[in-house]
Amino acid sequence: MDHLLTICDLTVAEVGGIFELTAELKAKPERFADALAGKTLGMIFQKSSTRTRVSFEVGMFQLGGAALFLSSNDIQLGRGETIADTAHVLSRYLDAVMIRTFDHQDVVDLAAFGTIPIINGLDDLLHPCQGLADLFTMKEVFGDLSGRKLAYVGDGNNVAHSLLMAGAKTGVDVSLAVPPNYGPQPEIVDAARDAASETGATLQVVTHPAEAVADADVVYTDVWASMGQEAERAKRLQVFQGYQVDAKLMSAAKTTAVFMHCLPAHRGEEVATDVIDGPASVVFDEAENRLHVQKAILLKLLT
Repeated sequence: MDHLLTICDLTVAEVGGIFELTAELKAKPERFADALAGKTLGMIFQKSSTRTRVSFEVGMFQLGGAALFLSSNDIQLGRGETIADTAHVLSRYLDAVMIRTFDHQDVVDLAAFGTIPIINGLDDLLHPCQGLADLFTMKEVFGDLSGRKLAYVGDGNNVAHSLLMAGAKTGVDVSLAVPPNYGPQPEIVDAARDAASETGATLQVVTHPAEAVADADVVYTDVWASMGQEAERAKRLQVFQGYQVDAKLMSAAKTTAVFMHCLPAHRGEEVATDVIDGPASVVFDEAENRLHVQKAILLKLLT
Protein backbone atom coordinates (compact mmCIF):
# COMPACT_ATOMS: atom_id res chain seq x y z
CA MET A 1 0.00 0.00 0.00
CA ASP A 2 1.28 3.42 -1.00
CA HIS A 3 -1.91 5.37 -0.27
CA LEU A 4 -5.56 4.86 0.62
CA LEU A 5 -7.48 6.92 -1.92
CA THR A 6 -10.19 4.41 -2.81
CA ILE A 7 -10.98 0.85 -1.79
CA CYS A 8 -10.83 -0.23 -5.43
CA ASP A 9 -7.10 0.55 -5.39
CA LEU A 10 -6.59 -2.20 -2.81
CA THR A 11 -6.21 -5.86 -3.69
CA VAL A 12 -8.45 -8.47 -2.11
CA ALA A 13 -5.40 -9.66 -0.15
CA GLU A 14 -4.65 -6.14 1.10
CA VAL A 15 -8.20 -5.72 2.40
CA GLY A 16 -7.91 -9.08 4.15
CA GLY A 17 -4.57 -8.02 5.62
CA ILE A 18 -6.07 -4.80 6.97
CA PHE A 19 -8.83 -6.78 8.66
CA GLU A 20 -6.38 -9.28 10.20
CA LEU A 21 -4.22 -6.47 11.56
CA THR A 22 -7.31 -4.60 12.80
CA ALA A 23 -8.35 -7.64 14.84
CA GLU A 24 -4.86 -7.84 16.39
CA LEU A 25 -4.84 -4.14 17.19
CA LYS A 26 -8.24 -4.34 18.82
CA ALA A 27 -7.41 -7.41 20.87
CA LYS A 28 -3.88 -6.47 21.96
CA PRO A 29 -3.36 -2.71 21.52
CA GLU A 30 -0.43 -2.66 23.93
CA ARG A 31 1.66 -4.66 21.44
CA PHE A 32 1.64 -1.68 19.09
CA ALA A 33 2.15 1.15 21.59
CA ASP A 34 5.43 2.29 20.01
CA ALA A 35 4.88 1.12 16.46
CA LEU A 36 4.78 4.65 15.03
CA ALA A 37 7.10 6.37 17.51
CA GLY A 38 8.53 9.50 15.94
CA LYS A 39 5.98 9.54 13.11
CA THR A 40 3.63 12.47 12.47
CA LEU A 41 0.31 12.50 10.63
CA GLY A 42 -1.00 15.75 9.20
CA MET A 43 -4.80 15.91 9.21
CA ILE A 44 -6.32 18.37 6.73
CA PHE A 45 -9.96 19.20 7.42
CA GLN A 46 -11.90 21.21 4.87
CA LYS A 47 -15.04 19.50 6.24
CA SER A 48 -15.72 19.35 9.95
CA SER A 49 -15.80 15.99 11.70
CA THR A 50 -16.29 14.17 14.98
CA ARG A 51 -15.38 10.54 14.28
CA THR A 52 -12.68 11.13 11.66
CA ARG A 53 -10.73 13.67 13.66
CA VAL A 54 -10.95 11.94 17.03
CA SER A 55 -10.27 8.44 15.71
CA PHE A 56 -7.20 9.43 13.68
CA GLU A 57 -5.78 11.64 16.42
CA VAL A 58 -6.32 9.02 19.13
CA GLY A 59 -5.08 6.29 16.80
CA MET A 60 -1.76 8.01 16.19
CA PHE A 61 -1.37 8.64 19.92
CA GLN A 62 -2.05 4.98 20.74
CA LEU A 63 0.56 3.92 18.18
CA GLY A 64 3.19 6.20 19.72
CA GLY A 65 3.06 8.87 17.04
CA ALA A 66 1.62 12.37 16.80
CA ALA A 67 -1.22 13.95 14.81
CA LEU A 68 -1.39 17.56 13.67
CA PHE A 69 -4.82 19.11 13.03
CA LEU A 70 -4.88 21.46 10.03
CA SER A 71 -8.16 23.23 9.34
CA SER A 72 -8.86 25.22 6.20
CA ASN A 73 -8.05 28.32 8.27
CA ASP A 74 -4.62 26.96 9.25
CA ILE A 75 -3.12 26.27 5.82
CA GLN A 76 -3.02 28.00 2.45
CA LEU A 77 -4.66 25.17 0.48
CA GLY A 78 -7.54 26.67 -1.46
CA ARG A 79 -6.47 30.23 -0.64
CA GLY A 80 -3.96 30.78 -3.40
CA GLU A 81 -1.41 28.00 -2.90
CA THR A 82 -1.62 25.13 -5.34
CA ILE A 83 -2.22 21.58 -4.17
CA ALA A 84 1.08 20.65 -5.80
CA ASP A 85 3.00 23.17 -3.67
CA THR A 86 1.13 22.11 -0.53
CA ALA A 87 1.93 18.46 -1.24
CA HIS A 88 5.62 19.18 -1.78
CA VAL A 89 5.91 21.20 1.43
CA LEU A 90 3.95 18.82 3.65
CA SER A 91 6.05 15.94 2.33
CA ARG A 92 9.13 17.66 3.82
CA TYR A 93 7.52 17.92 7.28
CA LEU A 94 5.22 14.95 7.75
CA ASP A 95 5.21 11.18 7.39
CA ALA A 96 1.63 10.96 6.06
CA VAL A 97 -1.42 13.11 5.40
CA MET A 98 -5.09 12.37 5.97
CA ILE A 99 -7.43 14.75 4.17
CA ARG A 100 -11.18 15.26 4.59
CA THR A 101 -12.37 17.46 1.77
CA PHE A 102 -14.99 18.09 -0.91
CA ASP A 103 -13.36 17.35 -4.27
CA HIS A 104 -11.94 13.85 -4.80
CA GLN A 105 -9.41 15.31 -7.23
CA ASP A 106 -7.77 17.14 -4.32
CA VAL A 107 -7.00 13.77 -2.73
CA VAL A 108 -5.67 12.37 -6.01
CA ASP A 109 -3.49 15.43 -6.58
CA LEU A 110 -1.99 15.33 -3.10
CA ALA A 111 -0.92 11.75 -3.76
CA ALA A 112 0.39 12.59 -7.23
CA PHE A 113 2.52 15.56 -6.19
CA GLY A 114 3.62 14.49 -2.71
CA THR A 115 6.11 11.85 -1.67
CA ILE A 116 4.32 10.54 1.44
CA PRO A 117 1.23 8.35 1.94
CA ILE A 118 -2.14 10.07 1.53
CA ILE A 119 -5.28 8.78 3.25
CA ASN A 120 -8.72 9.76 2.02
CA GLY A 121 -10.61 10.62 5.20
CA LEU A 122 -13.71 11.48 3.13
CA ASP A 123 -14.58 13.41 0.03
CA ASP A 124 -17.77 13.98 -1.92
CA LEU A 125 -17.15 10.85 -3.99
CA LEU A 126 -15.81 8.30 -1.51
CA HIS A 127 -15.43 7.41 2.17
CA PRO A 128 -13.02 4.45 2.14
CA CYS A 129 -12.16 4.40 5.85
CA GLN A 130 -15.85 4.16 6.68
CA GLY A 131 -16.45 1.40 4.14
CA LEU A 132 -13.60 -0.69 5.53
CA ALA A 133 -14.76 -0.17 9.12
CA ASP A 134 -18.29 -1.18 8.11
CA LEU A 135 -17.19 -4.46 6.53
CA PHE A 136 -14.85 -5.22 9.44
CA THR A 137 -17.80 -4.72 11.80
CA MET A 138 -19.85 -7.06 9.65
CA LYS A 139 -17.05 -9.63 9.85
CA GLU A 140 -17.04 -9.33 13.65
CA VAL A 141 -20.78 -9.90 13.82
CA PHE A 142 -21.08 -12.77 11.36
CA GLY A 143 -17.60 -14.26 11.08
CA ASP A 144 -17.39 -15.22 7.42
CA LEU A 145 -18.22 -12.44 4.96
CA SER A 146 -18.49 -14.43 1.76
CA GLY A 147 -22.07 -14.69 0.55
CA ARG A 148 -23.44 -12.24 3.12
CA LYS A 149 -25.71 -9.44 1.97
CA LEU A 150 -25.66 -5.76 2.87
CA ALA A 151 -28.64 -3.60 1.90
CA TYR A 152 -28.22 0.17 1.76
CA VAL A 153 -31.30 2.39 1.68
CA GLY A 154 -31.09 6.10 0.86
CA ASP A 155 -28.86 8.46 -1.09
CA GLY A 156 -26.33 7.11 -3.59
CA ASN A 157 -23.58 9.12 -1.94
CA ASN A 158 -19.93 8.68 -0.96
CA VAL A 159 -20.79 6.10 1.70
CA ALA A 160 -22.87 4.08 -0.76
CA HIS A 161 -20.00 4.22 -3.26
CA SER A 162 -17.50 2.91 -0.74
CA LEU A 163 -19.86 0.16 0.43
CA LEU A 164 -20.12 -1.06 -3.16
CA MET A 165 -16.34 -1.16 -3.39
CA ALA A 166 -15.86 -2.77 0.01
CA GLY A 167 -18.45 -5.43 -0.77
CA ALA A 168 -16.76 -6.15 -4.08
CA LYS A 169 -13.41 -6.71 -2.38
CA THR A 170 -14.77 -8.95 0.39
CA GLY A 171 -17.35 -11.08 -1.41
CA VAL A 172 -20.32 -9.35 0.23
CA ASP A 173 -23.40 -8.85 -1.94
CA VAL A 174 -24.52 -5.21 -1.86
CA SER A 175 -27.97 -4.01 -2.83
CA LEU A 176 -28.71 -0.28 -2.95
CA ALA A 177 -32.24 1.12 -2.84
CA VAL A 178 -32.17 4.73 -4.02
CA PRO A 179 -34.78 7.15 -5.40
CA PRO A 180 -34.69 7.79 -9.16
CA ASN A 181 -32.02 10.37 -10.04
CA TYR A 182 -30.29 9.92 -6.66
CA GLY A 183 -28.38 6.75 -7.46
CA PRO A 184 -24.66 6.05 -7.31
CA GLN A 185 -22.41 7.33 -10.09
CA PRO A 186 -22.33 4.81 -12.97
CA GLU A 187 -18.53 4.79 -13.15
CA ILE A 188 -18.35 3.81 -9.48
CA VAL A 189 -20.81 0.95 -10.02
CA ASP A 190 -18.80 -0.22 -13.03
CA ALA A 191 -15.51 -0.11 -11.13
CA ALA A 192 -17.02 -2.01 -8.20
CA ARG A 193 -18.52 -4.66 -10.51
CA ASP A 194 -15.14 -5.14 -12.17
CA ALA A 195 -13.59 -5.66 -8.74
CA ALA A 196 -16.39 -8.04 -7.74
CA SER A 197 -15.45 -10.43 -10.55
CA GLU A 198 -12.62 -11.71 -8.35
CA THR A 199 -14.75 -12.41 -5.28
CA GLY A 200 -18.11 -13.28 -6.83
CA ALA A 201 -19.99 -10.54 -5.00
CA THR A 202 -23.19 -9.34 -6.66
CA LEU A 203 -23.96 -5.63 -6.76
CA GLN A 204 -27.46 -4.33 -7.39
CA VAL A 205 -29.11 -0.90 -7.63
CA VAL A 206 -32.92 -0.77 -7.27
CA THR A 207 -35.51 1.83 -6.31
CA HIS A 208 -37.67 -0.11 -3.83
CA PRO A 209 -36.29 -0.47 -0.27
CA ALA A 210 -38.10 -3.75 0.45
CA GLU A 211 -36.52 -5.32 -2.64
CA ALA A 212 -33.03 -4.35 -1.52
CA VAL A 213 -33.56 -5.39 2.10
CA ALA A 214 -35.03 -8.84 1.37
CA ASP A 215 -32.92 -11.50 3.14
CA ALA A 216 -30.21 -8.98 4.05
CA ASP A 217 -27.74 -9.59 6.87
CA VAL A 218 -27.14 -5.85 7.29
CA VAL A 219 -29.49 -2.92 6.70
CA TYR A 220 -27.60 0.36 6.32
CA THR A 221 -28.59 3.96 5.81
CA ASP A 222 -27.11 7.46 5.90
CA VAL A 223 -28.45 11.01 6.17
CA TRP A 224 -30.50 12.20 3.21
CA ALA A 225 -28.69 15.56 2.93
CA SER A 226 -24.93 15.32 3.36
CA MET A 227 -22.55 18.10 4.31
CA GLY A 228 -22.60 20.68 1.53
CA GLN A 229 -26.17 19.81 0.50
CA GLU A 230 -27.95 21.94 3.07
CA ALA A 231 -29.68 24.01 0.37
CA GLU A 232 -31.28 20.80 -0.96
CA ARG A 233 -32.50 19.60 2.41
CA ALA A 234 -36.19 20.50 2.04
CA LYS A 235 -36.39 18.93 -1.41
CA ARG A 236 -34.57 15.80 -0.27
CA LEU A 237 -36.91 15.33 2.67
CA GLN A 238 -39.72 15.07 0.15
CA VAL A 239 -37.88 12.88 -2.35
CA PHE A 240 -36.75 10.36 0.27
CA GLN A 241 -40.14 9.80 1.87
CA GLY A 242 -40.62 6.04 1.92
CA TYR A 243 -36.90 5.37 2.34
CA GLN A 244 -36.80 5.46 6.13
CA VAL A 245 -35.42 2.34 7.80
CA ASP A 246 -38.12 1.44 10.32
CA ALA A 247 -39.19 -1.75 12.06
CA LYS A 248 -41.37 -2.79 9.14
CA LEU A 249 -38.51 -2.49 6.67
CA MET A 250 -36.13 -4.30 9.05
CA SER A 251 -38.61 -7.19 9.18
CA ALA A 252 -37.94 -7.83 5.48
CA ALA A 253 -34.33 -8.66 6.30
CA LYS A 254 -33.12 -11.84 7.99
CA THR A 255 -34.18 -12.30 11.61
CA THR A 256 -30.47 -12.09 12.56
CA ALA A 257 -29.93 -8.84 10.61
CA VAL A 258 -28.17 -5.88 12.20
CA PHE A 259 -28.60 -2.17 11.53
CA MET A 260 -25.69 0.11 10.57
CA HIS A 261 -25.32 3.85 10.10
CA CYS A 262 -22.10 5.82 9.61
CA LEU A 263 -23.36 8.64 11.89
CA PRO A 264 -24.30 11.36 12.58
CA ALA A 265 -27.93 10.21 12.36
CA HIS A 266 -31.19 12.13 12.12
CA ARG A 267 -33.67 10.04 14.10
CA GLY A 268 -37.14 10.20 12.61
CA GLU A 269 -35.78 10.91 9.13
CA GLU A 270 -33.62 8.23 7.50
CA VAL A 271 -34.01 5.89 10.49
CA ALA A 272 -36.66 5.32 13.14
CA THR A 273 -35.57 5.82 16.74
CA ASP A 274 -36.60 2.32 17.76
CA VAL A 275 -34.31 0.86 15.08
CA ILE A 276 -31.12 2.84 15.68
CA ASP A 277 -31.52 2.56 19.45
CA GLY A 278 -32.86 -0.99 19.32
CA PRO A 279 -31.19 -4.37 19.92
CA ALA A 280 -30.28 -4.91 16.26
CA SER A 281 -28.23 -1.70 16.06
CA VAL A 282 -24.44 -1.96 15.99
CA VAL A 283 -23.80 1.69 15.11
CA PHE A 284 -21.50 2.36 18.06
CA ASP A 285 -19.45 -0.79 17.48
CA GLU A 286 -19.18 0.41 13.90
CA ALA A 287 -18.05 3.87 15.04
CA GLU A 288 -15.46 2.37 17.40
CA ASN A 289 -14.06 0.24 14.60
CA ARG A 290 -13.13 3.36 12.67
CA LEU A 291 -10.36 3.75 15.24
CA HIS A 292 -9.06 0.19 14.92
CA VAL A 293 -9.27 -0.02 11.13
CA GLN A 294 -7.54 3.33 10.69
CA LYS A 295 -4.75 2.27 13.02
CA ALA A 296 -4.25 -0.75 10.79
CA ILE A 297 -4.20 1.49 7.70
CA LEU A 298 -1.61 3.76 9.32
CA LEU A 299 0.60 0.79 10.18
CA LYS A 300 0.32 -0.63 6.67
CA LEU A 301 1.35 2.72 5.18
CA LEU A 302 4.06 3.74 7.66
CA THR A 303 5.86 0.54 8.65
